[in-house]
Amino acid sequence: MCFRFNLFICLCIFKLSKILFNIVSSDLIINVSPSEVVIALQENKRLVELTREKSGAKFAVGDIYLGRVKKIMPSLNAAFIDVGYEKDAFLHYLDMGPQFSTLSKFMKFALSKKNKISSLSKIQSLPDIDKDGKIVDILKTGQSILVQIAKEPISTKGPRLTSELSIAGRHMVLMPFSEKVSISQKINSVEEKNRLKKLIQSIRPRKYGVIVRTAAEGKRVAELDQELKRLVAKFESMFTTLKNAHAPSLVVGELGRTTSILRDIYHPDFNSIIVNDPAVFDEITEYIGSIAPEKKKIAKLYKGGQPIFDYFGIEKQIKASFGKTVSFKNGAYLIIEHTEAFHVIDVNSGNRSKAGIDQETNALEVNLAAAEEIARQLRLRDMGGIIVIDFIDMHVIENRHKVYERMRESMAADRTKHNILPLSKFCLMQITRQRVRPEEHIDTTEVCPVCKGTGKVTPSVLFSDELENKVAYIFKELNKKKLTIKVHPYLAAYLTKGIWSIKRQWAFKFLKRIDIESVGSHNFMEYHFLDENLEEIIL
Repeated sequence: MCFRFNLFICLCIFKLSKILFNIVSSDLIINVSPSEVVIALQENKRLVELTREKSGAKFAVGDIYLGRVKKIMPSLNAAFIDVGYEKDAFLHYLDMGPQFSTLSKFMKFALSKKNKISSLSKIQSLPDIDKDGKIVDILKTGQSILVQIAKEPISTKGPRLTSELSIAGRHMVLMPFSEKVSISQKINSVEEKNRLKKLIQSIRPRKYGVIVRTAAEGKRVAELDQELKRLVAKFESMFTTLKNAHAPSLVVGELGRTTSILRDIYHPDFNSIIVNDPAVFDEITEYIGSIAPEKKKIAKLYKGGQPIFDYFGIEKQIKASFGKTVSFKNGAYLIIEHTEAFHVIDVNSGNRSKAGIDQETNALEVNLAAAEEIARQLRLRDMGGIIVIDFIDMHVIENRHKVYERMRESMAADRTKHNILPLSKFCLMQITRQRVRPEEHIDTTEVCPVCKGTGKVTPSVLFSDELENKVAYIFKELNKKKLTIKVHPYLAAYLTKGIWSIKRQWAFKFLKRIDIESVGSHNFMEYHFLDENLEEIIL
């Protein structure tokens, strides 16, 4: 009894300390399938980010391509570049960077098979291009050009490009052809900023600038020097790659989506990184071992029979968090609409009511809670561009300011660049958020699996007969040795209940092993057959 009481006290103290010190517990759940990799980030067991990477997907932000100028648009002061995508990529003059002439000189050296230079420091810099110049004076149709993906293809648009190349690392971003050292504004200590600046100035090679990221705070010179050398080697590998390159082609690829997300979001308080694929697990373990060897054990390989997102409750959160209507607190909800120009979010109190609370106080409580949920939704859906939020009307200026401050606090963890404007007198808030990838969209509505959308159904008493006929066909005609049937939990219970269950009857009838697997994300009458090699049988 005494032991239980002490354990209860310890748990209470732990939870209280997390609240008082605002400790965030972060977990990364990675679902690897043949068609895609889905990465879910949870903070305090709440889903806050969800990203997908299709297998074999190209044109990720950070990739460097040798492209070819396809068309110059003087009226836009821009050019369309062929980088191998189905639609030409867009490069504006202002995105070419002041050191474009030096970049072009580097590219010509690297493309030349007679070139023996292997270090950027040996290339003489050329004067910066005029920031108010014209693109027709710099580029010509058919010309080869080095470009980097700044925005992935979105909707009907091709990738957005820049020629101001950079190589991102965990603690810094390398800026070739520059001599400038910048320190992250999120590092508050002036002494630490000065220390990092002097340190980087002493170890950086000539012709390379560096942007020091927040993760570098408190790091030793050996660790930073090691990463800097690795980034320089990655960039200068283009001396070799470009010799045999033909436009359009990829010359320097960004890390995989999983590793690049780890690079950007990893922090020492990370609880766990759980993945269901051995190859990706090895990749993650190797990466964590290179940046924080003492934390290698947080990477875990999931071997459970249940789908990983079902086991950790991710699938349920996805269903609840996407869609037009999102509930968040005591009956209050958001309506999220998307247009071509911007996103609109409407805050509604719903049937929420508390005795003794006036309308202004009720509106403030709902709006404060809505601000937190909206900040989460922006990260979760990766909504970019202009977002307009219609909060519940508040007449007290101080209350509008409280909502604005709560939104700023809630979006402080958002790594994507954003700008928040205070509420207007009509309680409208405008947010701009950088968009570099397509918005994450998941349709949470489902076509009725029974009627297939027709409104008419076959008799339910025939369902088990229909399923049995297909099981018979699989064993007798396809000669399968073992069968796994994935079904909704209700169907799983129906097929396995009782001593002489339907599953046992089939196993006895066909003299084969049959497993019934419950999958919470399946539709009510949905089922899938897997053979002995766990490959799906398509009937």
